[in-house]
Amino acid sequence: MILATVSQNVPLDYWPVFAQMAVAGGFVGVSMWATHQLGPKRATSDKLVPFESGIQSVGNARAPFSVKYFLVAILFVLFDVEVIFMYPWAVNFKELGIQGLWEMFLFMGLLFIGFVYLIKKGALDWE
Repeated sequence: MILATVSQNVPLDYWPVFAQMAVAGGFVGVSMWATHQLGPKRATSDKLVPFESGIQSVGNARAPFSVKYFLVAILFVLFDVEVIFMYPWAVNFKELGIQGLWEMFLFMGLLFIGFVYLIKKGALDWE
């Protein structure tokens, strides 16, 4: 009996969420339709030329990037996420006590060992 009343009330509890999703979707749809209908439609040769930051394009935009670029980017994200884990530890430092301190020392040690390994392997060298 209780499950039947709970399952019947769940959609009523979430109607504001569904209403906001409908309004947001409607806004996106109306905005896209309005820009396509009301915007200018004259395609000239100047408008079709790729242009970025006031600099004329030179060469092929599909030129391959060095793998080092992506490796450094991935390593930056990896170490950045690891540093983000330190914030909750700092906030709860007093509650964690000495065990939390030793666990953070272990975490930082492993992070430092990984960083030293990357430097020894030359992952951050550009040559």
